[in-house]
Amino acid sequence: LGRRLAVVAAAGLTAGAAWLYLREEKARRQRARRREELRALALGQGDFQLLDQTGRRRRKADFRGQWVLLYFGFTHCPDICPEELEKLSRAVRLLEQEPGLPPVQPLFITVDPERDDVAAVGRYVQDFHPRLLGLTGSPEEVRAASSAYRVYASAGPKDEDGDYIVDHTVLIYLLGPDGLFLDYYGRNKTDVQIAQSVRRHMESYEPVLE
Repeated sequence: LGRRLAVVAAAGLTAGAAWLYLREEKARRQRARRREELRALALGQGDFQLLDQTGRRRRKADFRGQWVLLYFGFTHCPDICPEELEKLSRAVRLLEQEPGLPPVQPLFITVDPERDDVAAVGRYVQDFHPRLLGLTGSPEEVRAASSAYRVYASAGPKDEDGDYIVDHTVLIYLLGPDGLFLDYYGRNKTDVQIAQSVRRHMESYEPVLE
């Protein structure tokens, strides 16, 4: 009986080890496939050159090695942009409370360069996270940055005061330390859910670019 029990236990251990190996191998293949998909998609892989709220020229390469939460919007947005930037800022603060996690750089890029000059962006970002960087530039530069992230933006008709609304993609993008897109969050995601997702990405992160 003792011998039989030992054989059964050994068989169980072997089966368990095999199951763990197969599970890890499946996860490894999934990660490899995900890296290849990101390489093929190349979302946000192109560079951009814009000005921050201090007038300093910024390129996407300046943020390599950092985790970034990025939002495209405009300073005259009546409600959606402030709500999304507040949510982004809260998510960053939640992550800042966890010791050992790398810092996350919050980033705002305007889709309305006609009105959002350096000064306007500077005033706007003061209402959110203290490390929030606001970027603007010429219409051509802003279009290039928006195009790199597949962001749709279209200015509506002007009213009698010359004011207008810009219809645009409403997403928060997560960029990894290699500068590539890793995930996105729509309006239905809460600050807590975003922070949890970012944490998971940090824990499982593997560089996409060599």
